[in-house]
Amino acid sequence: MVEEDIHFRLMKVEDIPGILEVEHQSFTTPWTADAFYNELINNHFAYYIIAEMEHKVVGYCGVWVIVDEAHITNVAVHPEYRGRKIGEYLMRHIISLSMMYGAAKMTLEVRVSNRSAQNLYKKLGFTEHGIRKGYYTDNHEDAIIMWVNLDETKGIN
Repeated sequence: MVEEDIHFRLMKVEDIPGILEVEHQSFTTPWTADAFYNELINNHFAYYIIAEMEHKVVGYCGVWVIVDEAHITNVAVHPEYRGRKIGEYLMRHIISLSMMYGAAKMTLEVRVSNRSAQNLYKKLGFTEHGIRKGYYTDNHEDAIIMWVNLDETKGIN
């Protein structure tokens, strides 16, 4: 179970420095501050949830909700806080939020080598629906495309 002192809420512009720390600890090609700023201010399809502990960002998850489809943009948990189900709870929150905004299905891409993420997504009801060859620009690794019908998931309930 996720620790009681971890809180989940919508991301604000003021959270970007903390998000960047998680990004740089999690990805070889992290997003920039400008990318997150544009997502929060200019992209009316984008929603981001953060996990925070003692006023420190320890993880986040983003989604684009377009008509009835939700597309996960990224999910990351700071390495020091992994193994506490924070990623699972971020996903459950983003699923619930997406459903609230009218999404009926959700998709994401995940590295073929990222077995732990694949297992989490399968636990949440996602199934594999194809491969994007050379999807990741850092090492040209393939991505597995996964989809779920949101009425078959369990959000934060």
